[in-house]
Amino acid sequence: MHTISKVWLFCLLLAMSTVASANLTIEITRGSDQALPIGVVPFEGPEGMPEDVAQIIHDNLDRSGFFDPLDRGSMFEQPNEAKDVQYSTWRSLDVRYLVVGRTERTDTGYRIQYDLMDISGQRRMMSETVTASENDLRGAAHYISDQIFEEITDIRGAFSTRIAYVTAQGVGDNTDYGLYVADADGRNSQQILTSDQPILSPAWSPDGGKLAYVSFESGRPEIYIQEVSSGNRARITSFEGINGAPAWSPNGRRLAMSLSKDGQPDIYVMEIADRSLTRVTDSNSIDTEPAWSPDGRRLVFTSDRSGGPQIYQHTLGSGETERMTFTGNYNARARFSPDGENLFLIHRSDRGFQVARQEIDSGRLVTLSDSTSDESPSVAPNGTMVIFATQQGNNGVLSAVSADGRSSFRLPAAQGDVRDPAWSPFLNN
Repeated sequence: MHTISKVWLFCLLLAMSTVASANLTIEITRGSDQALPIGVVPFEGPEGMPEDVAQIIHDNLDRSGFFDPLDRGSMFEQPNEAKDVQYSTWRSLDVRYLVVGRTERTDTGYRIQYDLMDISGQRRMMSETVTASENDLRGAAHYISDQIFEEITDIRGAFSTRIAYVTAQGVGDNTDYGLYVADADGRNSQQILTSDQPILSPAWSPDGGKLAYVSFESGRPEIYIQEVSSGNRARITSFEGINGAPAWSPNGRRLAMSLSKDGQPDIYVMEIADRSLTRVTDSNSIDTEPAWSPDGRRLVFTSDRSGGPQIYQHTLGSGETERMTFTGNYNARARFSPDGENLFLIHRSDRGFQVARQEIDSGRLVTLSDSTSDESPSVAPNGTMVIFATQQGNNGVLSAVSADGRSSFRLPAAQGDVRDPAWSPFLNN
């Protein structure tokens, strides 16, 4: 952020857009050439099921970038149990792993039995029975996807997580804004806040139960915390000037933010229990967009103290502040990877504003996205994907890119703009 006025400019751009409050849809835009070939056979089950569980699993694995699922039309046979799998058939299709299953009705919903087969090793890797209510077949499919993903990759799956995002509907003074949460694949969207004034910067609490965000409903920016399930909320800052960019500490007890109540925007940390504030930075520059390290000992933030936006790191114990980015003249909105070894950020290259990854130890920066108007990156809790806002034609859409840059997908709405995505933490233990 170059100046305070960028906040108001962003709000103006939102106000000029038209947005539909529908589910987001997945569009795979780039596949990885290193993706593992896998087959997900249609599950046997009763007619009239509200969801195609196997198709949801197929789509989840596809967009992860780790897998290249076989198209159903290319399947010579469709077994539903491990004992019926003919390994030679699937080897001829270059399939390395195979998922088979069946679904049956119960008094309370459905019972899903699935098996994960290792075609090369000619063995069953895992088998599980999952129960689901009538309305939670998608949740069961996401859970199964998580188990398959982890069994093969040794990385915890993040398909059962959620995303938050902001929309706007209307034109000019007649614009309505919405804060939504949805499944990680953009489905099951739920509006948790509506306002006739802009909403910005949603951030999930570490337990996934609350969102902090900025609302302009009073005519100026203020920070709120809202419970996702109940809708109960509380305003926690209402200072003169900027109240922006809330970020939860890993233990959920503190909130970092950018406040201009004492002059230029600086980074502050609030103890949520008693609302007490500690000033972290004190400079004549604009300091904003804080993010916590996974261990809670450091904060990275964007500052123009070197003449243009760059990423700095502040160590809370020692008070030491150091510059982290040196590639190019614009680097902003940094977020740590879950392992603390990388930063994901917005980097301005000769092509425009793009999502990039910087290795913390070496300082090496690699551009990940191929779009040119990216902003607001948020990292999946397993560190495999980064979701961000970008432009597709005249519309703002959400997009995601893998941490290695090899695969990507978009989540556009039916029409209009979607902005400010935030990926939730893991929601199950």
